[in-house]
Amino acid sequence: MPFDAWVAIAVTVLCLIALATTSVGTDLVMVAAITVLMLFRVVTPEQAFSGFANDSVLSIAALFVVAAGLRETGAMGYLIRRIFGQPRSVAEAQIRMMLPVASLSAFMNNTPLVATLLPAVNDWARRQGISPSKLLIPLSYAAIFGGTCTLIGTSTNLVVNGLLTSQAHLRGMGLFELAWIGVPCALVGIGYVLLASRRLLPPRVPVMTQLQDAREYTVEMMVESGSPLENLSIKAAGLRQLPGLFLVEIERAGKILPAIGPEERLQGGDRLVFAGITGSVVDLQGIKGLKPATDQIFKLHSPRVSRTLIEAVIAPSCPMVGKTIRDGKFRSAYSAVVVAVARDGRRIQKKIGDIELKPGDTLLLETDHDFPKRHENSRDFLLLRPIEGSVFPRYGRSWLAWLILLGMVLATGLNILPLAPAAFVAAGLMILARCCTATSARKSLDIPLLITIAASFGLGQALAISGAAAHIAHYLLALTQQDPRWLLVAIYGVTMLLTEIVTHSAAAVIVFPIAFATTQALGLHFMPFAIAITMAASASFATPIGYATNLMVYGPGGYRFSDYLRFGAPLNLLMWLVAMMIIPHIWPLT
Repeated sequence: MPFDAWVAIAVTVLCLIALATTSVGTDLVMVAAITVLMLFRVVTPEQAFSGFANDSVLSIAALFVVAAGLRETGAMGYLIRRIFGQPRSVAEAQIRMMLPVASLSAFMNNTPLVATLLPAVNDWARRQGISPSKLLIPLSYAAIFGGTCTLIGTSTNLVVNGLLTSQAHLRGMGLFELAWIGVPCALVGIGYVLLASRRLLPPRVPVMTQLQDAREYTVEMMVESGSPLENLSIKAAGLRQLPGLFLVEIERAGKILPAIGPEERLQGGDRLVFAGITGSVVDLQGIKGLKPATDQIFKLHSPRVSRTLIEAVIAPSCPMVGKTIRDGKFRSAYSAVVVAVARDGRRIQKKIGDIELKPGDTLLLETDHDFPKRHENSRDFLLLRPIEGSVFPRYGRSWLAWLILLGMVLATGLNILPLAPAAFVAAGLMILARCCTATSARKSLDIPLLITIAASFGLGQALAISGAAAHIAHYLLALTQQDPRWLLVAIYGVTMLLTEIVTHSAAAVIVFPIAFATTQALGLHFMPFAIAITMAASASFATPIGYATNLMVYGPGGYRFSDYLRFGAPLNLLMWLVAMMIIPHIWPLT
């Protein structure tokens, strides 16, 4: 094996060790790896940085913007509430999420699917009081499972199908041919996640991290007449699943209803009084059918979708001290409306307008984005802090967001456009249609993740170009070439191993010609081996770097490299076993 191959293998091993044993950012580790490979001239700078111009990486960047459009119009949140519902346990949450995701992934490329669902699933997990780490790896795995069920489910299937017709000169796979193996593997995989995640998938992110905020606000909301919430119970409306939020009372037709039960039904015009922390108040503002109970909100000049929430602490020199919010005419003085108040970390048992302000009171203000700049040198406030993620949903444009997403899926599914241009067109339309702003589009880009994925392509290039991957494959396949069944086992195993350290498509491309030459020499049918390569190339469960969706959930889930290895390695072996049991019975070897 040439020197370059040994260097590529050594760098890959060191990279995996660093990811597994240190807290250094994944993006820094991957960039360091390709830098070393360039210094040793294993790859050229063009090859090392080829991932930064790769269609898949650019597609993921555009898809973050598409996801921002779906999130800011409330489209994805509404779907999550309707389909995912309100599970009673972690296992029920996983099954409610994984079955729809796997089904969608069979007909939609799994990368845009995960990019679109990731923020919505993260928020849903928090509202249900579930650690995101219990749901985000299952989200990635479900997308992978579904992608193996049809020819168009993932790019790897299309790559192998193209190799079948161009290099092997054989018939291509049918649209649903992979379902014979993909569906059983998906069901087994979902079953494994449900059974094993309790012990093998730790809650890396604290379930109630936002409860560390000691401020408890009082906030009043009103149920809009004719809204989706009217006639729903408190529980069905999702008003008991917001962590850190408590429904204190309901005022209905001048009467106070204290100690509200979960089955109490909402009526139009109900005034709901909540006590809760900042994050939950933000969630409350984004629920369709609820509006702030104060009519002052609607006297602000700017449209509500262009406003944000700001935390402000009253200074002793503020002229509002000693006056109630109503008598002090706070809205007129500051072009901002007080939607919640906290004092000494406790809620104030008064209506918002009747609260007399004191120095040190923390106010949650609804106002325009320029409020902090206008008052940064003011002596009226001690602290001004914009609340992250407090964008009010543009519900009137949710149908546009869904239409744009559907157009993108159809354009790629019917081969009208490749994924990258389709994703960029969809991202541009999201901004032009004002489903999201240009600012929120820029903020939606996860730069460390994009760098990590792009750099991983350079690492894969090094293993392929140096000959390291081919040598490893040749040595392993040479041990079993006289026995068709063991050859099938070896081809699947080699492809699965390569998938964990290079990209899934690269693993398929590396193993395909080796497997084809070997089967031709032995006079075997090649189709079962092509199916094995296709399935194994998507069986990336044991590392975060083998599959884009695994990398996408790595940071948001708060995972460590060891989580993938501990939880995913047994799943790899289980999928290997299931595939070896099914493939020879559907596609004969001889």
